[in-house]
Amino acid sequence: MAKTAIIQTRVDPEIKQNAKMILKTLNISMSEAISMYLSQITLHKGIPFEIKIPNEVTAKTLRDAENGNELHKVDSVDELFQELDS
Repeated sequence: MAKTAIIQTRVDPEIKQNAKMILKTLNISMSEAISMYLSQITLHKGIPFEIKIPNEVTAKTLRDAENGNELHKVDSVDELFQELDS
């Protein structure tokens, strides 16, 4: 089937660049990736991953994290693992 439909969209330049680097590693063009995504939407008859509105506890936790509130800090990955093991 000939590919003749054109899609134009605006995205955050940083997200586009990060995705482009990942796709390059996978040897997949942006156009191929978008086509794959649209094919998955068609196959799943919806978005091919779960999307839901978080409950209030999760929403508050996400807001707090975005604002830097109530974060647990450690000095190293080793310290983090030690705390997780205890």
